[in-house]
Amino acid sequence: MPEQLADEHAFVGELVGDRPDAWDRSGELPADLLHKLGARGLLCAEVPASYGGLGASSRDNGEFTAYVGSLCSSLRSIMTSQGIVAHTIQRFGDRSQRRQFLAELTSGKLAGVGFSEPAAGSDLSAMQTRIQPEGDTFVVNGEKKWLTGSRYADFLLILGLGGDGAAAALIPTDTPGLHIDLVADPMGCRAAGHANVRLDDVRIPAANVLGGGGQSLPMLFTTALSYGRMSIAWGCVGIIRACLNAAAAHAKSREQGGVLLSEHQLVRRHLAELLIAEQSSTRVCEHASQAWDSASPDMAVQAVLAKHVSAGHAARSAATAVQLLGSAGAQDGHVVARAYRDAKLMELIEGSNEICQLILAEHALSISG
Repeated sequence: MPEQLADEHAFVGELVGDRPDAWDRSGELPADLLHKLGARGLLCAEVPASYGGLGASSRDNGEFTAYVGSLCSSLRSIMTSQGIVAHTIQRFGDRSQRRQFLAELTSGKLAGVGFSEPAAGSDLSAMQTRIQPEGDTFVVNGEKKWLTGSRYADFLLILGLGGDGAAAALIPTDTPGLHIDLVADPMGCRAAGHANVRLDDVRIPAANVLGGGGQSLPMLFTTALSYGRMSIAWGCVGIIRACLNAAAAHAKSREQGGVLLSEHQLVRRHLAELLIAEQSSTRVCEHASQAWDSASPDMAVQAVLAKHVSAGHAARSAATAVQLLGSAGAQDGHVVARAYRDAKLMELIEGSNEICQLILAEHALSISG
């Protein structure tokens, strides 16, 4: 990991400390924390230095994401959303848009991204949101569900249909016609600021539509989602590491039947399973990041594989950790209780387990002899 990112571990660790439990209970992250991290470029560390970022590789940013994920999945979720927006701007924005918006994302401004709709999740053909040119402006109409980070965002990246293709619009959250309705009592990542968004004749400058619109809808979504899947996969590695550490510490300190839990064979089996999950998830994420950094043709499918494997391991590992800690881990706010709720969401977002399996099956058929 570059020295710059390695040094940030201590900075982030000091800022976060033991506060995630309180954030989880209150359902809110401190805005000053997010702006501090954003101003240091840590919420989207892969942005090139030429645009004010840290220029981190996927592998290095992944390990940093895992570290943040081990501390607080809500905070890691903000990183994922910010990173998706930055990556999409890099891929589809023109030079002026990259220069303006990437500089904002690496200097303290916050962003969220809207994919899903009330009747359109993975089914892109059911999408209803429209981003249409009107004179020298664009008008946006539609609804989006479960936009992470919307509570804190300065602007949102909204993906929709435009002309004969698709478009991605950057919309300041104070724009007239943009309505943000916070999701009440989410099961997991409670402090990530999830919201549903309605757009009623929202008018924005043409300069806020990436590349002028007209992109391929599948390509636009796959590009954005691939970054999100990579970030979630590494975040799940962090969840597993937190569960492993908590379970091992408990097993070494708690006595049962006159001996430490760590001496019981069934407990040791659970600890072995946690270690296997951590190592397996780390390796698949490393492989996916290598494909990402080398711009391999199969980088998108490797991101799906990493997300599917790591999310599944994270959900099972959190359940195992709760089982090992018993009542100690069943209290709301405990690290493994948070992990149990947070990890389940990871099996749903950015492509559910079932959608990931369909994508992987299609890939298997495409490479078979």
